[in-house]
Amino acid sequence: MDVVHAVTLGDVLRQHRRSRPDALAVIDGDRRLTWPQLDDRVNRLADALAGDGFEAGDRILWIGQNSFRVLEVLLAAAKLGGICCPANWRQSADELAFLVDDVDAHLVIWQEVEIGDPARGARERATSTARWVRHDTDADDPDGYEALVASGRPVDPDVAVDPSSPVLMLYTAAFTGTPNGALLAHSALLVQGLVMALVQEITPQYRYLNSGPLFHVATFMTTLATLQLGGANVFTRRVDAAELCRLIDAERCTGAFLMGPTIKEMVELNADRRYDLSSLRTFGGSPEWNDMVTVDTSPWARNPAGFGQTEVMGMLTLNAWGGDQQGNSGRPVPMAQVRIVDSEGAEVPPGETGEIVARGPTVMVGYHRRPELDADKRTGGWHHTGDLGRFEADGSLTFIGPRTRLIKSAAENIYPAEVEGCINRHPAVAESAVIGVPDPTWDQSVKAIVVAKDGAEVTAEELIEHCRASIASYKKPRSVEFVDALPRQGWLVDYDALDERFGGGGYPGRR
Repeated sequence: MDVVHAVTLGDVLRQHRRSRPDALAVIDGDRRLTWPQLDDRVNRLADALAGDGFEAGDRILWIGQNSFRVLEVLLAAAKLGGICCPANWRQSADELAFLVDDVDAHLVIWQEVEIGDPARGARERATSTARWVRHDTDADDPDGYEALVASGRPVDPDVAVDPSSPVLMLYTAAFTGTPNGALLAHSALLVQGLVMALVQEITPQYRYLNSGPLFHVATFMTTLATLQLGGANVFTRRVDAAELCRLIDAERCTGAFLMGPTIKEMVELNADRRYDLSSLRTFGGSPEWNDMVTVDTSPWARNPAGFGQTEVMGMLTLNAWGGDQQGNSGRPVPMAQVRIVDSEGAEVPPGETGEIVARGPTVMVGYHRRPELDADKRTGGWHHTGDLGRFEADGSLTFIGPRTRLIKSAAENIYPAEVEGCINRHPAVAESAVIGVPDPTWDQSVKAIVVAKDGAEVTAEELIEHCRASIASYKKPRSVEFVDALPRQGWLVDYDALDERFGGGGYPGRR
């Protein structure tokens, strides 16, 4: 009996070549490629890489801004069973050098414009023996990216690739002190692509303006949904309001990744209506913005966001999936299982707070070269997100915040993020931080460090009573300290400094 072939990312490109021979796949400046033309370039790159010794599991690191070549590299890696890793190009030379050595890529593709100095600095500092190829150079540069593509044959490599093997690596925040590369499989990209296409109403006529960073899953999940549905991806190197307006007008872009400050710039720039932005189907905003664009009515736009992270290829739950709901983060996407568990891994009932855990095809394969972290994250056969939430009585999810530290008061687990969220809802509070302090009776008790809003007055007793009325009584602070500002490391609250100043300690599992 023949084994059924499971679809990979490379297969999607192969099928579009057959089914959409005249449709545009990518638009980047003057370059406009149909699906067969894109597939030819991908096959040439894959052939050149294979001739250079690239094998399944090998990695390609992209140190550059947005370009259609990111898709080419990803698809070439996909056809060979390899992995593409787009790096955060905003990092310093030292940070990039860490990535270069950590990824240990077969090939590093880098960019001179705007990020040449940190890229070269990273190359000098790193010990990796990877081959470096510049992509934004003259087409006739013998050492450039275009020469590498041209050196290969336009012949499909036809390599058997397991759809459960990783194809995309995206680095996450440095929650362990260093960033970690989440490895995402073909199946993760394809399942999430279908989900996003459904809620965003992406069709083969969709044109997505890649104006968000392609090293971030928030942009990439819609890029891949557009690819999967046979739409066209339009690329711009980086965010520039005038260029975004021009591209939307010229290319009749349907969707784009836009943030509030950029939208404000676009509204001001286009006050005279020099650009026709009516093709853009996007979130509503100010009357001026709504008059320029087509206000989106897709499920995603009507009820956006949910809960997600890089490790689950974007969205794990969706408000668009929720319908009428009590929680703030909707319900799980199809084919994902989500539970809320306590510190021992036991599922807790609705209404109780615990860690959000998940399993399913969109969950990452693991972290690149982090076996100890993988073992911790996969306890009990579920991916532990490190975030807190609770299921409401109607089955919808409420996201609370990062797990951070656990406070143990007698037999009860108390998560600082939940208590902080409660305190911060008081109208007189600007922000707060919660620590655990040793308690001779209860092991630990909760202490809140609070910054009041300018001109506002509030007492410790008022805040304690506020918490008592909103969350379980054992979670309320037993004491409150008021400060002018919370200490920080970067943008993160420095809890160690708070412990030192206010006598924190006694955390379970820590000395």
